[in-house]
Amino acid sequence: MAVERRFAWEGKDRHGKPVAGMLRATDAAAATLALRRQGILATRVQHRRAAPGKALTQKDIALFTRQLATMMGAGVPLLTAFEIAGKGHAKPAMTQLMQDLRHDIEAGGSLQQAFRQFPHLFDELYCNLVAAGEQAGIVQQLLARLATHQEKAIALRRQLRGALMYPSAIVAVAIVVTSIILAVVVPAFRQVFDSFAAPLPLPTLLVMELSRLLVQSWYWLLAALAACTLLLRLAWRRWPRLRRAVQLQALRIPLFGPLLRRAAIARWTRTLAAMYAAGVPLLDALALVGAAAGNIAYQEATSRIEREIRAGGSLALAMGHSGVFPELLTQLALIGEESGALDAMLARAADIIEAEIDATVTVLTSLLEPALMVVLGVLVGGLVIALYLPIFRLGAVM
Repeated sequence: MAVERRFAWEGKDRHGKPVAGMLRATDAAAATLALRRQGILATRVQHRRAAPGKALTQKDIALFTRQLATMMGAGVPLLTAFEIAGKGHAKPAMTQLMQDLRHDIEAGGSLQQAFRQFPHLFDELYCNLVAAGEQAGIVQQLLARLATHQEKAIALRRQLRGALMYPSAIVAVAIVVTSIILAVVVPAFRQVFDSFAAPLPLPTLLVMELSRLLVQSWYWLLAALAACTLLLRLAWRRWPRLRRAVQLQALRIPLFGPLLRRAAIARWTRTLAAMYAAGVPLLDALALVGAAAGNIAYQEATSRIEREIRAGGSLALAMGHSGVFPELLTQLALIGEESGALDAMLARAADIIEAEIDATVTVLTSLLEPALMVVLGVLVGGLVIALYLPIFRLGAVM
């Protein structure tokens, strides 16, 4: 089925009066034909691009979803809720987004159709849950569930970033300090060493050579770093095998691998719980859940689970056969299937896994802090010793 897009149009009605507006159509020709059937001679039909998505974050969308659910629960009309959400936000992009959504709904579209016009802001999971809510007449409840789901996802990303922030900062400081020593301090020592009549120790020679390469070829090093970064980004986008290999290897990294695995399981479990609670059929939900995990291992496992369920198996058994889910999760899924409370059990499992992630991040931070400080001390201390070693030898000879 062709995807409908929004078109801004201008033209004249049957009486020759200038008119303008917005409509949905698959392309400009279909939009022109639809206007002609309404007795309007179109003079301009232009595709209306979506609001700039880079100006808005997932946190903005989660806050909007929570506000919309709250206002609808309080009995505020939908169009008025959009107006209030747009006026109360500091970002102009959000105001523009609210105006576009309101215009789509005033033109006769449904809420999920309006959201689908902005796939960079509202993904397939979001739109499918809203569509399920519209069909069941529980949009407000589904929006509240969506807001909770997004808030949990944001909190999980914040935990992962917190675990990676400290080591990244230490590595960055080490690179900066080492570069300053090699580019500024070592050249000053070179003048002193040139006056020595004795050969320099091997560590000092290595440091001097590194300094010379950095001072004389720093622009080439930066260009090579930029080129490698660009090539890696292009390869990541165009080579699925590279993405698969990197994501699978990331799960095997000591310390960080188990953390990434738990994060993927938490996202997978909470997404499935949200969709199942919204009344989405299990097989239809699984089609979107794999991508939400953010790791190819769980996308492939989801495909195997889906095939096994289509063959007549249960979710819990299929999860156990996949080999990537912990025993606790499969047991809770089994209890949920037998008791008819699968969504509640999956949500409970996601809470448990997220609590484990929080504890892991705390332990990981406490372990990495002294280890990284030792690495930084050894690196800087080694450079300093390499510079002073010839002076120590000269003093011993004298």
